[in-house]
Amino acid sequence: MAAPAESLRRRKTGYSDPEPESPPAPGRGPAGSPAHLHTGTFWLTRIVLLKALAFVYFVAFLVAFHQNKQLIGDRGLLPCRVFLKNFQQYFQDRTSWEVFSYMPTILWLMDWSDMNSNLDLLALLGLGISSFVLITGCANMLLMAALWGLYMSLVNVGHVWYSFGK
Repeated sequence: MAAPAESLRRRKTGYSDPEPESPPAPGRGPAGSPAHLHTGTFWLTRIVLLKALAFVYFVAFLVAFHQNKQLIGDRGLLPCRVFLKNFQQYFQDRTSWEVFSYMPTILWLMDWSDMNSNLDLLALLGLGISSFVLITGCANMLLMAALWGLYMSLVNVGHVWYSFGK
């Protein structure tokens, strides 16, 4: 067990009449350090982890922005509009919630007339959110869930090009 702070000897500083201690400034701890720098907190780990994850999302959405039109766009190698129509025909007797739960993507809710702009919109929205988290280092559950939802929307219609672990 640690000894109480009152029983520890203090080091002599060269003068015998110490000044009375002033209260810490607002936002500062008793030692004068910023209040969020206390031991036992994981502020640095949280910031590093969020920025690293935001960097991974940034690179993924940047690659998706540059390659989606050629791979799964309107005139791509495997157009996602055809894939979504085939998927819809296969599950035509089921409710839309069952279809959405089997293959969740935001593209079900969008207009399919210009799929290239929809894919670009998803990629640019993901780039914007991930760059915000990357620059500021702050995020909440809603931002991280939005990044996950946007990326999963692209992965679910990405066929062979995005099925790394399927």
